[in-house]
Amino acid sequence: MARRIIVIGANAAGVEAASAARKKDRTAEITLITQEKTAGYSRCGLPFVIGGQIPSFKDLVVYPPAYFQMLKLSLKNETRVTAINTKDKTVTAVDKAGTAEILQYDSLVIATGADAFMPPIKGREKLGILSLRTLEDGERIDQAVKNGAKSAVIMGAGLIGLETGVALMERGLKVTIVEMLPQILPQMLDADMAKMVHEALQDKGMCVLTGKTVEEFLGDEKVTAIMAGGEKIEADLFLSAFGVRANTKLAVDAGIPLGETRAIKTNARMETDVKDVYAVGDCAEAPNIITHKPMCAQLGTIAVRQGKVAGINAAGDYAQFTGILASAVTRLFDIEAGVTGLTEAAAARARIEVITGAISSKTAADYYPAAKPIRVKLVVEKESQRIVGAQIVGGEQVTQRINALSFAIQKQMTVRELAKADTAYAPPLNETWEPMVLAAEMVLMKLR
Repeated sequence: MARRIIVIGANAAGVEAASAARKKDRTAEITLITQEKTAGYSRCGLPFVIGGQIPSFKDLVVYPPAYFQMLKLSLKNETRVTAINTKDKTVTAVDKAGTAEILQYDSLVIATGADAFMPPIKGREKLGILSLRTLEDGERIDQAVKNGAKSAVIMGAGLIGLETGVALMERGLKVTIVEMLPQILPQMLDADMAKMVHEALQDKGMCVLTGKTVEEFLGDEKVTAIMAGGEKIEADLFLSAFGVRANTKLAVDAGIPLGETRAIKTNARMETDVKDVYAVGDCAEAPNIITHKPMCAQLGTIAVRQGKVAGINAAGDYAQFTGILASAVTRLFDIEAGVTGLTEAAAARARIEVITGAISSKTAADYYPAAKPIRVKLVVEKESQRIVGAQIVGGEQVTQRINALSFAIQKQMTVRELAKADTAYAPPLNETWEPMVLAAEMVLMKLR
């Protein structure tokens, strides 16, 4: 009898799990169930449609219906899973017409993702507070701009908040970012590196207010202003970018344990504490490569890697997930920022004693007309001298340097080894001394 695999969720992690399972088992009955109208699209691309760099939200569909047909994957759109019974190995699904169906599984993959989080702020029940999580959310924001919105307040200065802020400014809106913490990009950068991005955004005309808590949403039925840090801020468009929370309700109701991070607990095979039930993507936790402690990083790159591992295992083969470094990059106007491994702040929270070294350099020879500034910061464990983190802010070439430093961390390279690296040079492409090597030398000077 053919193996029955059910995947709940049909975006990055879910589609990758189903695809990987199909490659391992050509005869399995594989079913994907999603609440959304559109499956297999890129959430990360949403701000760039709003900003106008990508012409249409339809362009974000990475896996069109033909893909699911080609791989013989049964896709149930606009269908909600209401219950998982791990004893009987069934899921109950209700379609948009309200028809309920009980489906049997041999392997189950939970890829329910995360939901936009709204803190308990006074007036949060009022109309007009948007978030950016789904295709429909993107369309609502786009429509608000087309309807004549001239100003926006974005609450939260993480990646989505800032990328959407830049997108709205590119559409001509006046944008104010309100962040409770004393810096922007608090999960991604240390304060010294975040300051460079903050100043670059302000130079472009973005109003960035840090250290201000949103206290209240003002207006009658619809929000017209917020109170933040005792100040009233009016706007036409209000975007909640406070962050996301793992969508674990189905798992909890089914008795599937959560972990330390309040996301679904998994092992190296992405299997939960319940046999034949896997969890992947934004709803699942996995260990950090450096600290070995569980984390839920909620990045697309992690989602697809976990999905592949779970799909292979769900199909009866064997694969392991190696862990999370949480490497991430972004571009905001003409400045790029990237991180891999631990920030100095994250290392302190993990009680790892570190030495840091940072250097400001150029992306080409100093005399070359198109050379752009770049700053590299390394975080090095003091005792072992191993590199445990890196942050880069610059005008270009951030991504591949972050990738190179990610490889270095995964291979447990020491800062001494990086300082001796053989690197390439040409006046239009790099300095004779690679900035990563110079940053390593700064750490060595401190270690001496």
